[in-house]
Parts: sequence; structure tokens; C-alpha cells
Amino acid sequence: MTQAAGKFREGVVVRKPFERLLSEEIRVLDAASTTILERTGILCFNEEAVGIFSDHKCDVQRHDERTYKVKIPARVLKDAISAAPTRVKLGARNPENSLLLDSEVPRIYFGSGSETNIWLDAAIETFKSEQDPGIKRRLPVFTERRGTVERLSTAARLAEELEHLDFFIRPVNIQDEDINEDNHDVNKFYASLANTTKHVQAGLTSLEQLDNVLRIAETIAGGKEALRENPVISFITCTVKSPLQMVDDATQKLIEVVKRGMPIVISSSPQGGSTAPIQEGGMVAQINAEILSGIALSQMVRPGAPVIYGSVPVRARMDNLHDMYGAPEFNQYNIDCIQMARHYRVPCYSTAGVGDSSVPGMQATMEKFFTHLPIAMAGAQYIHYAFGLLERTNIFCPVQAVLDDQHIGMIKMFLSAPRLGEEDIEGAIRQIDKVMDSKQKLYVRFVRKSLRQGLVYSHYPFESNDGEAGVIEKALGRMEELLSRPARELLSTQEDEIFEKVPGILPRLKRQGDRAVL
Repeated sequence: MTQAAGKFREGVVVRKPFERLLSEEIRVLDAASTTILERTGILCFNEEAVGIFSDHKCDVQRHDERTYKVKIPARVLKDAISAAPTRVKLGARNPENSLLLDSEVPRIYFGSGSETNIWLDAAIETFKSEQDPGIKRRLPVFTERRGTVERLSTAARLAEELEHLDFFIRPVNIQDEDINEDNHDVNKFYASLANTTKHVQAGLTSLEQLDNVLRIAETIAGGKEALRENPVISFITCTVKSPLQMVDDATQKLIEVVKRGMPIVISSSPQGGSTAPIQEGGMVAQINAEILSGIALSQMVRPGAPVIYGSVPVRARMDNLHDMYGAPEFNQYNIDCIQMARHYRVPCYSTAGVGDSSVPGMQATMEKFFTHLPIAMAGAQYIHYAFGLLERTNIFCPVQAVLDDQHIGMIKMFLSAPRLGEEDIEGAIRQIDKVMDSKQKLYVRFVRKSLRQGLVYSHYPFESNDGEAGVIEKALGRMEELLSRPARELLSTQEDEIFEKVPGILPRLKRQGDRAVL
């Protein structure tokens, strides 16, 4: 893509991205990753990928009866990476919700992510003290539910209304009794696309469903060519299983998505202390090598294929080996990867906003804010996992997503460029002159205009003297208000065409009148 065209979501451009790495340290990490791929190599389980690497002068040797050892020469790697586009467009049902990811512009977008099995509902109940029944307290109560198509549809509707959520990645796994491997993908993508006009991204459960998913997207976009111009969907593929193993099915998905010209994230998620070194240098050198191997393969398949550098590094807890998102190292790994992606001039998909806590509250807010802010300050173009996730990536809570939306809005405002043009300064001086000529010597009468223009932060909308219960109750009210708004439905002609062309979509998802039967 040589030129930006059309409208895009504004996002926020970070004027001076926060950096941990010096230029020499970037060079050292690049050299380390290159050495890993050239000397150590990767294990590849996919026969077609092995042939592609071999055709591009990589050293391919049989490792065992199931795998090959692939070593990528430094020059081959560099040439392949340089073929990747520096900018990737992600389209949307509403073209004004499209995103332009430019590796050279730290314009940040936030979205949802993961595919949790648990949906966490929240309510406020009143409890009596066992010792003194006269003492009553209102407390939040949380109930775990299974992920369903209905709840995924609700999550997409909520995402549509959340002001600061810029793209939608399914945050809940659909586990209905009538969902199976054959129809999982078409229902996941359809439920998402039918309920939000923002960009939709997901992974594929079954490669056999790729063309059916594309038929849904083509119908919405207006045909195959229209979909290439306005890619309303994109894909995630976790091609590499850490450490350094290119798995068969995910690699085949990468190859097929790239052949069809659709945008794709090359994602890797090693765990420091178990599947990657826990030390910063070793972790970043390995994950960078893993992502680069996938990007290189994509460009060998189709030079210029739209790819995104997908860094999801985590750290292991030493007591139980669970992922640990609230640790300082999590930010260190991610910020380093953002800088490496910028070095290669490839747009960056990064990670922020995951809490280790299992319920909304002070711990979740602290842990989420602790990653939301520094990752945004580092200038990652595409920040996923940012809304509603709890207990690492095991729980999605819609009320938490509402809270996260407010916190991300504060971060976007904090990072917005100062208004220091001549006209702004001259206006400020006129204000000062008028106030100093007045009796009250107050600026209150000038504030309203700035509030209307969104230039001034008003106040925290969920503030409460009733502790966490009051905060969550107000967020619940906000969520209910957002979900009461009319849904952004597909055109009935689009819906009819999709149901006619694409097998496996649950009949109950088809809207009857002005609502969907779910």
C-alpha cells in the first residue's frame, strides 16, 4: 500500500514513543535472532512450508520422521522481511471504522481478544452481617457462565458501542451443543460481523472453513475485489509453537490465508521461564526469531502479503507455571518487541490489559492499567486483549470491558498531542486578559466550550462512595444503556445471501423482524 485512501478511525499518534532499547541493543537482538534462524534453525512439521523454504535456498534437513530442521540464511531472511508491506489496512463494515496500521507512525488502536471459555456476569446484592443482622452491605456478586453464540453476539454489540474499542477479536469461545468443529468458524465470524461495524479478527478452527468465512466477508464487502480493498476481516495464526517449532495445521492456515491475499497476524506467545528464556534478552531474541520465520514464510508464499508482527510474550509464575501478565517483565518483553517490529518496518500487534485477578476490582484495575499505559506509550499500532479479560485470558467480563473502555479513554487523552498552535496560545492570552479585567478572577465561564469539544477530562463516571460495589453498579448501568441502543444489523439482502451461500450457520442467528432469535 503506497498511499492512504479513504477514512480511518483516528486513533492516537504517540509523538515520542517510550523506548527501552538503544539502537545498539536493537542491533544485538536482531543479530541474535538471525543467528538463531541461521545456525539453530526451526523445526517444521508442515511439508508444504518445507518445500517453500527449500525453493528459497534455505537449508532443509530431515530431523526425524515427522519434522524437518529448517535453517534460514541471513540474506534470505533479510530479503523476505523487506518484502513485507510497511502499512496494512484493516477494513470494516462501516468504512469509517477502518484502521490504517503504519509501521512508521505510532498510531495506537485498542481492541478485545482471546477466546475465553468463561463469561462472567456481575450483579449487586445486599448481605447481612452474621454477628449483627442490622448491619447490611451491598456487594458485587459474580456468576460464571459458559461461552455461547448469544454471548459472543452480545460482546460484539457491546464492542460496537464502546467508544475507545477500535477493533473486535472474539473474547469468548462458543460452546453451544450445536456448535462443532465444522461450523465453529462460520458462526464465530458471522456472530461477530452481524453485530459490529468495526474490524473483525479471529483465528481459524478448521482450515476447511476458510472459504466459507471468506464468502461471508465477501457478501458484506460487496464481492471478492471489494473485500481486498476493504478487508472487513483478518486472521490470526499462531504458526510457531515455542520454542522454535512451526506446527503443521497453523502453518497451513498461514499459507492458505496468504494465498488468498487477506491480512494476517503472525503471532507467537512463548512463556519466559518454560518455553523461552526468562531473561529479557533471551526471550526477545527467541520470540523475534519465531515471528520473523513466519513473516519470511508469508513473503516467500506471496511477496507483499499484508502481515502484522504479532508479539504476545508472557512470563511463567514460578509456583504453578501459569502465565503471569501482571509482572514488570511482561511490559519489558512487549516494549522490546514493539521496537523490533518498528526496526523491521512491520506493523505491530501487541498485548496489554490482561489482569491476573479473577474478578473486577482494585487488583484487576491496577494490573490492567500497568500494562495499558506503557504499551500504549511505546506506540504499538494494534493492541489486543485490552478489554474485559480477567484471570489471565480465561475469563471475559462485559462489565470489566466497560470499565476498561473508560480507562483506555483516559490513556488516549493523556497521550494526545498538546494544542499549542498560535491560535490556541492567542486564545489563551485573550482569556487571561478578560479574567484579569473581571472582578471574580475565575476561568469557569471558559471551561464549557472545552468540555463540549472533548478537550478536558470531566470526571470519573463510575466514582462512588460505596466502594467497589458502587463502581461496578454504575458500570452495570452503563453497560445496560449501551446494549439498549439499536443494533447495527446487516442488510436483510446480505443476511439472506449469506445464509443461502454458507452452510452451517445456526438458523436461530437469522434475524426475524428487528431482532435476532438467539
